[in-house]
Amino acid sequence: MKRARLAHLPSWICSRCRSFSSSSTLNASSNIPNAPARTRFAPSPTGYLHLGSLRTALFNYLLAKRTNGQFLLRIEDTDQKRTIPGAEQQLYNDLQWAGLNWDEGPNVGGPYGPYRQSERTALYRSHAHDLISNGHAYRCFCSPERLDTLARHRNESGLPPGYDRQCADLSAEESDERAANGEAHVVRLKIEQYPMYNDLVYGKTGHNRPVNKLDLIDRVYDDPILLKSDGHPTYHLANVVDDHCMKITHVIRGTEWMPSTPMHVALYKAFKWTPPRFGHVPLLVDHDRQKLSKRNADIDLSSFRDKQGIFPATLVNFAALLGWSHTRKSDVLSLEQLEQIFTLKITKGNTVVSPEKLWFLQKAHAQRFATTGGPQFDEMVARACRAVKESYSADQLNPILQSRSLEAYIGPLLRADAKSYTTAQEFVQRNSTFFTTTLKRPPYSPASSSNEKPSPAGEQTQTQTHTVPISALHTAAAALSFVPESHWNVETHRYNISSYDGSDTVIPTSRSEHSSSSDPGVSPEKGKIAADKTFKKELYHYLRWALSASAPGPGIPETMEILGRVETVRRLREAKELTASMAGRPGQNQAKDGKEEDRSWMGSLASRS
Repeated sequence: MKRARLAHLPSWICSRCRSFSSSSTLNASSNIPNAPARTRFAPSPTGYLHLGSLRTALFNYLLAKRTNGQFLLRIEDTDQKRTIPGAEQQLYNDLQWAGLNWDEGPNVGGPYGPYRQSERTALYRSHAHDLISNGHAYRCFCSPERLDTLARHRNESGLPPGYDRQCADLSAEESDERAANGEAHVVRLKIEQYPMYNDLVYGKTGHNRPVNKLDLIDRVYDDPILLKSDGHPTYHLANVVDDHCMKITHVIRGTEWMPSTPMHVALYKAFKWTPPRFGHVPLLVDHDRQKLSKRNADIDLSSFRDKQGIFPATLVNFAALLGWSHTRKSDVLSLEQLEQIFTLKITKGNTVVSPEKLWFLQKAHAQRFATTGGPQFDEMVARACRAVKESYSADQLNPILQSRSLEAYIGPLLRADAKSYTTAQEFVQRNSTFFTTTLKRPPYSPASSSNEKPSPAGEQTQTQTHTVPISALHTAAAALSFVPESHWNVETHRYNISSYDGSDTVIPTSRSEHSSSSDPGVSPEKGKIAADKTFKKELYHYLRWALSASAPGPGIPETMEILGRVETVRRLREAKELTASMAGRPGQNQAKDGKEEDRSWMGSLASRS
């Protein structure tokens, strides 16, 4: 039996994994349904999309896509007083910006519309009357004043709130007559027990208690209002009716809705409907474990997009990792990858929102765009170009660009330094030396090349120091600049720098009471390798100082290609002039035997160094 069950597994799965693997157990462990899931995101246009609501929409979207199901968008706009003009359209724009396109909903349509609750009022009234007819709901004609007096009296007595069901025993005839005469009333659900339910994240949960409360004053009940006195539904009725009528199979939402879920399950039971599967995701908290407030503008999607310049792929990736875990080696995931691997392996605890993780993902996706190209990289280039134009004039840029367009100049720079990209403005500031011919170089200071060698116990530590003459650096820089325009590219520069042997120019010195100028324990071959390594280190150090004023950024070969031959040569000559005085200092331009260095082998380069 076991062999038959595992026969379908690929041969490359290890024996241990095979012993625990099957399609059914994988689905059971991750709560992924075997059938297509119909999920929904149901925002209210009383505010804008924030990080928490984006995550809710994303989890519902991913569950639908993972199971080849459908993702619906429903606008819950029954609270007209709190509706913000333009908020609904902004919700559409934000979801589409994030790549969460809905299969059914406003602007798309579908077989179970309309998809705005304000257009479904008659449906809610009809279903509320059905509950009245079967005895699971009743009209309540109590005035606001009576209800307020009851609530105040219970509060002053230290008792929990509740309703005494004064109207529950009205005959159907009296109730219908009073309603027909236009007497103001609400419709309440008559509940005797809040049922338990099986949550996809928390397991079996719920109130598991009776809803009546017997105390010294009266017996009261938690009979929620379904229809308000103006005939509009409460959230609870509209939510349940819509989910049933739209054939929603799974509801993924925040844990703040868990107290209401038993009521919703009771309402499904009253209708004799099968409820969807519920899964509640953890709250988002800051580093102080305080709940992120919806009123905090910094977590609005518009803040991430417009103020911080976060990529859609970055924010979606970041939101997905808030309370969800996976088995991939890397957390850097595109929306397409998330659609393929999503499960309901969701934590039960609150989730800390870490800005550091957000910026890590931003850099990672910038590298991905730079590697793959396409529209997302084109947008990066466009953002960087706008940032450059905001900080630099055409007069500053033209000598750098020569005949190139700004876009053609920015593209290679982004590809070379994408690993450091956070925002366009920060990127331009970091690479400011690429946008001006005026560099503010600090005085040149040679790279530290000391190498401490531990001595036997009781003996003084010996430090071996190597000096690279500035003239040798001038010579190497001049040789690198002789590459013709036709071969001015990264590959050529990288090869030339790696091939240049400057070991003979390195001057070793020893600083110790008991040391000589050389180490007899080091072979000539190893000494030459070490000297060349020292020279290369100093050359890179010098070139970065010469070309970008020692600022961090792309590698030297990439920098030379991006700047172009004309600007690179100009900067190298400028750097040589700034360090010319160092060539006359003792120890500079001196050979290892103390004599002036023979430079006849350089030919025409000798006059330039």
